[in-house]
Amino acid sequence: MSRVRAAVIGVGYLGRFHAQKFASMDDVDLAAVMDIDPERAREVAREVGSRACASYDELPDDLDAVSIAVPTTVHAEVAIPFLERGVAVLLEKPISARLDEARAIIEAASKGGAKLQIGHLERFNPAVEAVENIISEPKFIEVQRLGSFSARSLDVDVVLDLMVHDLDIIMALIKDEVSVIRSTGIHVVSDKVDIANARLEFKGGCVATLTASRVHQGKVRKLRIFEPTAYYAIDYIDQEVKIFPLSGRQTDIKSFKIKKEEPLKKEILNFLACIAEGRTGKVSGEEGLQALRLAHDVLKEMETT
Repeated sequence: MSRVRAAVIGVGYLGRFHAQKFASMDDVDLAAVMDIDPERAREVAREVGSRACASYDELPDDLDAVSIAVPTTVHAEVAIPFLERGVAVLLEKPISARLDEARAIIEAASKGGAKLQIGHLERFNPAVEAVENIISEPKFIEVQRLGSFSARSLDVDVVLDLMVHDLDIIMALIKDEVSVIRSTGIHVVSDKVDIANARLEFKGGCVATLTASRVHQGKVRKLRIFEPTAYYAIDYIDQEVKIFPLSGRQTDIKSFKIKKEEPLKKEILNFLACIAEGRTGKVSGEEGLQALRLAHDVLKEMETT
């Protein structure tokens, strides 16, 4: 395909990684990086060999695509103008903090005929990809997503910051309607919910429990899926999958051989392929909205407990 002329908007902690990946790809001309902190923009631009911009007026007019990694609360105001102009957008998760803004983002993509992909990174984790096509009858799912405190993403609750990853994955795996939600959450170091637990009951009978914390000592990213004949243990960080046949014999434990890859690189390559081929990305705007809607339902249930 011809080279995609791209820019990265917001080059803080996550955006810098986006800039590095785009700059390393032969099919991309990273025309600019932008940040409201001019010094940060210049620092990352020097690192990746691109042009630094401190405002939208400084960006090139002929962009094919942008990767947006700004705070969640301003996703709509940043993404919509690009989408309405027909510029393809890779938008960091969650799609927005608000449901009405998420719908407006999707409508802007439709209006402008622009590709929109939501950055639910874990969908591109090789360990998740290894099991997504073999899970057929999930009965119970358990998720732990725990991390140490960081000043990043404190504009939203931990449900929108961390748990939304796993809400998205569970919905992609189960493809069923949630019938009951029970959830609790507490504030610890911010004025938002910092630790959350949710129990989801699906119409088909599957139950999922999720715990998310941003005040944990160290990092834990675990997904466990129980089916009638097997139990799958997925480690997001180490990109490992172990299968425990439910026969009671420890010798039956199997480990998947997984080619470890960078999920962010895979995500960006998928985004670029969708631009070139005119197809929908792996995580569409509608899927991003679905995950956000479920996250809001979890938060709403907290208010009643």
